[in-house]
Amino acid sequence: MKLASLRHGRDGLLVVVDRDLARSVAVPHVASTLQEAMDDWHHAAPRLMRVYDLLNEDAADGAKPFASEDCAAPLPRAYQWADGSAYVTHVELVRKARGAEMPASFWTDPLMYQGGSDGFIGAREPIVAADESFGIDFEAEVAAITDDVPMGTAAEAALPHIKLLMLVNDVSLRNLIPAELAKGFGFFQSKPASAFSPVAVTPDELGEAWSEGKVHLPLSVHLNGALFGAPNAGEDMTFSFAQLIAHAARTRLLGAGSIIGSGTVSNRDASRGSCCIAEKRTRELLDSGSPKTPFLHFGDRVRIEMLDPRGHSIFGAIDHDVVHARP
Repeated sequence: MKLASLRHGRDGLLVVVDRDLARSVAVPHVASTLQEAMDDWHHAAPRLMRVYDLLNEDAADGAKPFASEDCAAPLPRAYQWADGSAYVTHVELVRKARGAEMPASFWTDPLMYQGGSDGFIGAREPIVAADESFGIDFEAEVAAITDDVPMGTAAEAALPHIKLLMLVNDVSLRNLIPAELAKGFGFFQSKPASAFSPVAVTPDELGEAWSEGKVHLPLSVHLNGALFGAPNAGEDMTFSFAQLIAHAARTRLLGAGSIIGSGTVSNRDASRGSCCIAEKRTRELLDSGSPKTPFLHFGDRVRIEMLDPRGHSIFGAIDHDVVHARP
């Protein structure tokens, strides 16, 4: 099943989208927003699935052409946005470049931060930044949306709580990060609003690519039309989504509609490219002694997408420009 939120008020208008991302239908008789559906997923999901089946059979009343340009993020705002760093090889690489030894615990205890969730960017809405000197970067990731996850849920019991998956551009302001982390209180100014794919999908839509809490497909990133990287999201993922959810729920309940991010997708195989500029700059530093790839400039365009084995877009594309915030 595929779901999206058209821009409408603060929380969007929930629509069911067909498998080919060509048509959609609003479902106010089931839920007016995705959050409303998540709050009652046990009852809402079967009804939404019936609409999805009808839509794919070209038998749904009220179906209209679907356009990603009309979409907000699937959850335009959420009660919880927690981003992990499941690709420890990425962390290891970045620390190596600055001569820092990585603690052994990083391989057994996930890194995670709590991001701002009061407003997200739609897939076609711009990345707005005040100054290029902040070091504007993209971070292509996969994210899961959960139902209510009880406190203390173990990884072995976490997978059934994953109801939807989507893509993320976790925008980072790299040059603001060191000073913030030096304070010992984590990210804030260096992590502006994140962007999400136009469509969120149930895990069964991925078929065999969804295995052991990981998405085993390449995640492609294009910068100004040129391929920047396409690492496989299931490969070199040290912590599965089940493990990330268990980590987040160790001391708290996760409310329905919580979003858990994978962190920047990264593979050891450098020939597959990178899902963020910082990683590419790190490889350049290690290879030649200095980074060469600049961070984003105003006017740059970033596209993030995942295709199925037939070459069809699963989530639709995050495809947006970097624009200058004017007072």
